Amino acid sequence: MSDIPAPAILPSAPAAPAARRWKMLAVGVAANAAFSAAAAGLPTTAVFMRAGYRLDNDQLGLALGLMGLGVALFELPWGLLTDRWGDRPVLLTGLSATAAALAWLSVFASPTAGVVPSLWLLAAGLVLVGVLGGSVNGASGRAVMAWFGDSERGLAMSIRQTAVPLGGGLGALLLPWLAARSGFAAVFGALAAMCAAAAVLAVCWLRDPDGLRGPGELRDPSGPLRDARVWRAAAAIGLMCCPQFAVLTFATVFLHDFSQAGIGTLTAVMVAVQLGAMVARIASGRWTDRHGNRRAFLRRCAQLSALMFAALGAVAWLVSGGPTTPGAVLATAALLTAAGVCASAWHGVAYTELATLAGVNRAGTALGMANSCVYLGLFLTPVALPHVVAASSWPAAWVLAGVAMLAALPLLPRASWRAS
Repeated sequence: MSDIPAPAILPSAPAAPAARRWKMLAVGVAANAAFSAAAAGLPTTAVFMRAGYRLDNDQLGLALGLMGLGVALFELPWGLLTDRWGDRPVLLTGLSATAAALAWLSVFASPTAGVVPSLWLLAAGLVLVGVLGGSVNGASGRAVMAWFGDSERGLAMSIRQTAVPLGGGLGALLLPWLAARSGFAAVFGALAAMCAAAAVLAVCWLRDPDGLRGPGELRDPSGPLRDARVWRAAAAIGLMCCPQFAVLTFATVFLHDFSQAGIGTLTAVMVAVQLGAMVARIASGRWTDRHGNRRAFLRRCAQLSALMFAALGAVAWLVSGGPTTPGAVLATAALLTAAGVCASAWHGVAYTELATLAGVNRAGTALGMANSCVYLGLFLTPVALPHVVAASSWPAAWVLAGVAMLAALPLLPRASWRAS
């Protein structure tokens, strides 16, 4: 992509009181955190889900990936609807319906003392949650692009993207404890309450901006669906998310099975990954806003992540003879945390540039394209990872996660996406 001219700077969003703009951002953070508590938090209950639903590792990987499949299938339609109808109706519809689907799982698809629901009943519910919950991504991202000017968009979008590790971190703190103490009826019920609360906040605060058509002039009349640059950027984002999903979905299983780590270590690692990702995303958004170096940052982040996963694989291989010793547990847990943070640090920067490339009026569509790729990765990664481990080993699986980062490099542009 280095031979493609960079687009002109996107005009600033309409002037709006600061309090109103930050309220819009707060709604986006709340909506994404509520859904991410399910999408990124449920995998932290993997050990309990495997026992409660009586699944093997292959079935567990399928169950954990199906929510991502639901999002991948319907993310783009939600993005198109957002560009047509606006942020408010799409976000309200999606959050309310997601809360209802999670409540259904709590009542009808949770193990009890005498009944273990079938895998396919659980699968149907998780796919439905993904289909409905995917609405929050494009709608909240488009709102950021509409309400914030170019000099603030990287920071604002990165703050919005911290909702993913924020929700995941809350899920990592709360859901394993609920699963162990009260079962999955309580897990799904708590997630339903989070989505309902976010819907109430959207009713109170979310508004579509006036005059959006003014600053959001389209760069290409055919739209982002026919723009190869947008598709390449979306595919790169999807590839770069696969290592992160490997950590989110199977880090607890890896540490439990490989190192015999207890629930305290499992929870500490997952919370550290999510909190570290939050800090890294905000810092990267602010840094790239000030320096205009978003493309360079994305490439460096991909390279560093690949190096971190290679180091994790190497250490896991070296300690495989005694993985339960305190030093081995500490080394693998520390490297897993560092690799997970690095693989999660770039999201706000990438989404900002993708939406800028497409234009504000088509930001929902562009973000839908990217999130379709992202959640396809969320489906495929946990499905494929148990097979990789069974055919080779955990060290090989982590090295392969780093290779996915390197595979994204040819799709990432080399020059700055905007003027410095």
